[in-house]
Amino acid sequence: MAASGVAGPTRTEVLQLYRSLLRVARQFSDYNIREYSKRRTIDAFRDNKNLTDPSQLSAAFSDGKAQLEVAKRQALVYSLYAPKVKSIMDIKPS
Repeated sequence: MAASGVAGPTRTEVLQLYRSLLRVARQFSDYNIREYSKRRTIDAFRDNKNLTDPSQLSAAFSDGKAQLEVAKRQALVYSLYAPKVKSIMDIKPS
């Protein structure tokens, strides 16, 4: 059998998704959520690093794009209801 007809995402598209997820993670005002989003992104890409099957690659990529949309919406909601007081982790030492 030849190729299954499913073309996986290109390396550029995957890197663009990775950077976009990390950029959205930086938009969260809460330290814990920001770090969780960043850690989850890094871990997910590390776990999927060795995927070679085009259908699995496409599934992981579309899941990542869906997660990006969720993260964008959540960042917007969190910005609307951001606490007035900074977290102790966000305060820079003088």
